[in-house]
Amino acid sequence: MPADADAPTGQLDRAEVFRVIAEQLADILEVEQSSIGEGDSFAEDLHLGSLELIELVEAIEEEFAERRSDFRIEDEDLEELKSVRDAVDYVIARI
Repeated sequence: MPADADAPTGQLDRAEVFRVIAEQLADILEVEQSSIGEGDSFAEDLHLGSLELIELVEAIEEEFAERRSDFRIEDEDLEELKSVRDAVDYVIARI
């Protein structure tokens, strides 16, 4: 399926961004995607370590660079990404 099949204008909706991030998290953490909620904290709920966070950031950048070639999560913004919701909001604000 083409990357923009559900978004002919090139815009992604919140549910799609969440799905992509949850899919990446599930792969990194080796858990069921359905066990990841938008309100989950990376540290407290998902027990995401710093290496896994970096892996997640790289996966998100790769996934969304297809939509916007200059998409990047800035290093100084990492401190603000404390939950799945924060990551979804960050991506939506920048694509």
